[in-house]
Amino acid sequence: MQQEIAETQALALLAWLAGEEDILPVFMGATGVGQDDLRARAADPEFLASMMDFLLMDDAWVLKGAEATGIPAENFALIRAGLPGGNLPNWT
Repeated sequence: MQQEIAETQALALLAWLAGEEDILPVFMGATGVGQDDLRARAADPEFLASMMDFLLMDDAWVLKGAEATGIPAENFALIRAGLPGGNLPNWT
């Protein structure tokens, strides 16, 4: 997936995540970001990559995000691959 497309879809997922009362606090706690950071770093491809890494940790989050945004669940890994660091080998 081209980086521009990956960034656009990741931004849609970030907008969804920002409204998720159950998942957002977990993301903020895991990453140390605050509300201001979410807005300030929304256009940062590396931040979007870290958000995608977070979402990909739980299939339930992927499915919930897919349902809410219309982005197919199978595209989440492709989105991550299109962002910085996504070309690294997956050893799992």
